[in-house]
Amino acid sequence: MKTSSMMTTAIPRAPVGKAWEEVSASFDRFCLAAGIETLGTMMEADAEVACGPRHSRSEDRRGHRWGRTAGKIGFHAGKVAVARPRVRGLNGKELPLESWEQAVDEDWLGQWAMNLMLINVSTRKFQRAVRLPEGDVPAPAGSGVSKSAASRHFVALSAARMKEWMGADLSKLDLLVVQIDGIHMTGDLVLVAAIGIDGQGVKHPLGLIEGATENAAVVQALIDNLLARGLDPAVPRLFIIDGSKALSKAIRRSFGREALIQRCQIHKARNIMERLPKPLHATVRRVLRQAWELDDAEKAEKLIRNLARRLEHDAPGVSASILEGLDEILTVTRLGLPKELRRALACTNIVENVMSTVRRVCRNVKRWRSASMALRWTAAAMQEAAKGFRRLKAHKQLPTLRAALEAHQIKSSTHGVLARQANAA
Repeated sequence: MKTSSMMTTAIPRAPVGKAWEEVSASFDRFCLAAGIETLGTMMEADAEVACGPRHSRSEDRRGHRWGRTAGKIGFHAGKVAVARPRVRGLNGKELPLESWEQAVDEDWLGQWAMNLMLINVSTRKFQRAVRLPEGDVPAPAGSGVSKSAASRHFVALSAARMKEWMGADLSKLDLLVVQIDGIHMTGDLVLVAAIGIDGQGVKHPLGLIEGATENAAVVQALIDNLLARGLDPAVPRLFIIDGSKALSKAIRRSFGREALIQRCQIHKARNIMERLPKPLHATVRRVLRQAWELDDAEKAEKLIRNLARRLEHDAPGVSASILEGLDEILTVTRLGLPKELRRALACTNIVENVMSTVRRVCRNVKRWRSASMALRWTAAAMQEAAKGFRRLKAHKQLPTLRAALEAHQIKSSTHGVLARQANAA
């Protein structure tokens, strides 16, 4: 058998007397005792570097020993007490010990708390999740495994991560598609989120904002945040929305009247079905599916108009609803995209999947105390969902989308020049 080649000189050799006594009781207790003894040895080495050997009076020393004090470090997602030496500088101020500072700075407690809460472990069960009731690692008062301690760790870490995420630079992302949709948290609280897809088919959570309703002002605030972080409004992109007029208004205000908007065909069909009598469901669903699958936008539009004309007698309100926003319903067809890419970009399924993760992560929250709380939880859930993102299924066809967007931009700019020349004449 080959001997291990692991280097053992990276840390000082720790005494194993007390730790060896614990190994017969529990391996966890052995790891805890060995870790504490090793850390103690490292701190003593740091103290010796600063003060020299004990009882020496070397001239190059930077301080002197000042007794010992009790401290706590993270272990098993909680805290354990550790005695550490203190060192005072020659000027009377405390000198930090590098090994102790490094052990304390590692925020494993916050990461444990956040990870367990994202997988739906409640704060009341946090202690049981990290310390077995019948286990040998104690959890006395002040060990940081209570529900309030877990909540504080989650609040601090989720707020820090949300601030970093909401301030991230977007200028380096080659975004071709932006999906925007809202999620209703409570009756008076709506969050609007944006997801981007780059030229390689990789999905990116872009931003999040709160509002009382999904109105134009809220969406405009989200778009302004994206623009301030480097999203270039001059680059042609496809925007996919659920059909809200507020979303269309804010997008055209920021990205131009010729901005390409695709309304979600699944939302459109669902809204139509909810207003129709059941005997008509199969026929209308079949016609809509046939229209979505056509490669010719003019034929698809004609098919939908004929459907609306046939429904004028039986459901006049639904007939008008079918024609509403017809131009935005067939945007991906007018761009001449391949069928696989049309299916992927004709709906808001990507952002809807993210919102389903948000609902799963937040299901233990019984009452939203504030908008900031909802933002923290939703931002954490969106970043959790991003860990499972896969590339767009039709990502190999995205160059076709890029070419179509650039062609549309050139055509729109040419029409704009001609219109201005005609007005001047």
